[in-house]
Amino acid sequence: MDNPVLIPTIAMLVLLFLKVPVFVSVLAGGVLYFLASANLAGQIFVQRVISGTESIPLLAIPFFVCAGVFMNYTGVTKRIMNFCEVLLGTFTGGLAQVAILLSTLMGGLSGSNLADAAMEAKMLVPAMEERGFSKAFSSVVTATSAIITPLIPPGIAMIIYGSIANLSIGKLFIGGIGPGLLLCVAMMVLVSIISHKRGYKPIREHRASAGEFWSALKAAILPLCLPIIIIGGIRIGLFTPTEAGAVAIVYSLFLGFIYHEMRLEDIKTGIYETVTTSASIMIIIGAASTFAWILTKERIPQELAEMMITLLQSPFLFLLIVNIFLLIVGMFLEGNAAMIILVPLLAPIATHFGINAYQFAIMFIFNLAIGALSPPMGTLMFVTCGVTKCSMSDFIREAVPFYILLIFCLVMLTIFPIFSSGFIDLFYE
Repeated sequence: MDNPVLIPTIAMLVLLFLKVPVFVSVLAGGVLYFLASANLAGQIFVQRVISGTESIPLLAIPFFVCAGVFMNYTGVTKRIMNFCEVLLGTFTGGLAQVAILLSTLMGGLSGSNLADAAMEAKMLVPAMEERGFSKAFSSVVTATSAIITPLIPPGIAMIIYGSIANLSIGKLFIGGIGPGLLLCVAMMVLVSIISHKRGYKPIREHRASAGEFWSALKAAILPLCLPIIIIGGIRIGLFTPTEAGAVAIVYSLFLGFIYHEMRLEDIKTGIYETVTTSASIMIIIGAASTFAWILTKERIPQELAEMMITLLQSPFLFLLIVNIFLLIVGMFLEGNAAMIILVPLLAPIATHFGINAYQFAIMFIFNLAIGALSPPMGTLMFVTCGVTKCSMSDFIREAVPFYILLIFCLVMLTIFPIFSSGFIDLFYE
């Protein structure tokens, strides 16, 4: 098939393999397409990049990024980690279990898996090594548990997906709770088995007393209320998901005031981090949305849909092929960019096969989250190993059981829609 998109796509993939920044690679593919198209003015390219970021739901991204950054300066992480230690201290593989539960709880605060992985790598991995855990195992647990973060509301990936596919972001937030809890429990079981075989000890020999438990809960209760406030406020119509991000910022500042740990310098630093992080995300979104427009203009989604509908007669077969495809894509392409390019291609086909839109969305996000942990270009793997100084070969070798576990969870999400839609049905019906 003679298609003008072929060369720009190959150029984009080559640049990605050469580790050129994602937004530069995607923009380069778009520029090549416009240079080769004599009937398209260059101004259209600029307009498409800008218009790709002009979406009200996308305003939630800088809001939630800012709230997550501020949370790191309020002492919230230490309080939640202490609560996790009190709760799971007697479990086999104590600190590794704490890392998993901490990621689950912090997912409702930070919304960013990379931020969560970097934070836990700095805080927990040295402590885990002191207690006899290997560096590779500690790094793998930290990186894998960070996959829970984009699933637990308010995940940034859900905001992007909802804005692209025109789905309720509030329902996506709630739909991520089931998969997040499934992965949390499955990881805790696996870590318990591995820790038992290797002799990794619990943090404490005796269960925490009622006084210790209530003391730890009292310190952590205010930050733990944030996800409840966000979901509850969206559900009863008190505010939109975008406005929920602004509420999260105000709440994080309130916690900083209550705990007396946030200084004016921290607020300035937090705003700077928010601007740089949000800018990098929005540049990728603008570049990727331009490439998605190019694909749509060349009727690639329609041709792909017609081909898959002709070849595939079963919804399950379609989901199987999509899973394999997304796992491979996630190894090479940044998750947000992959989402913006591929959601317009694949979501309509899923709708044609009668697949629940929210199940497909969560499955899509989960696939790309696994890709972020996978070689050769897994961002979670690079961030975690960069902080812990763990070699890539040791990390990959130690991660094999966790990759198997993640595939198992993906199969469960694919076969049983209740994991994704169960909480949505409970909250909205």
